[in-house]
Amino acid sequence: MPAAQRRALIIAAATDLFAERGYRGTGVEEIARRAGVTPPVVYDHFDSKQALYRELLERHYADLREVWRLNFGGEGPMGERVERSFDAWFAYVEEHPFAGRTLFRDGGGDPEVARIHAEVAASSRDAVMSLAAAEDGVGALTEAPPPETLDMLWVALRGVLQGLAIWWADHPQVPRGQVVAAAMNTLWVGLERAQGGEAWSPPRP
Repeated sequence: MPAAQRRALIIAAATDLFAERGYRGTGVEEIARRAGVTPPVVYDHFDSKQALYRELLERHYADLREVWRLNFGGEGPMGERVERSFDAWFAYVEEHPFAGRTLFRDGGGDPEVARIHAEVAASSRDAVMSLAAAEDGVGALTEAPPPETLDMLWVALRGVLQGLAIWWADHPQVPRGQVVAAAMNTLWVGLERAQGGEAWSPPRP
């Protein structure tokens, strides 16, 4: 079997097992068995279980960035672009259980895995924000926002989408359209109103 094919089998097996059992509940021996190879073959391709796990995180985050790139840019009203992007994003999550069950969680209490999650997520965040700026997406939502405003916008976006993805993984009977609607009502309705000049201010003492 060609090395590339063995590597693909290992990645597919690890993706399924991590999604099913989490990082701690998945061993290299089980990954090898499901992939139809021996543990030494797994180590031929990945230095450790952590290295394999990190590659899966990076691959899925890269795929989700591609979802944004393909759907958020281009012509059309901002609301339609946002809805299209959210729907495509949740379609990816629906097709790849690793995302909802593993990608958006912190590693199950393992400090080293939590560090890997944080590093990969931060790198992906920087790439997404660069993409949004290149597409004039951020500028379409706010006018010359200060860095802390962009950071808070990102935290809100990430919290809603990833929180819904985690919830949806445990409630798969809910139609995707309903999940997209929840995201749009939570995120876009408020952003649209802010874009029109409406903003909340704390009451004066």
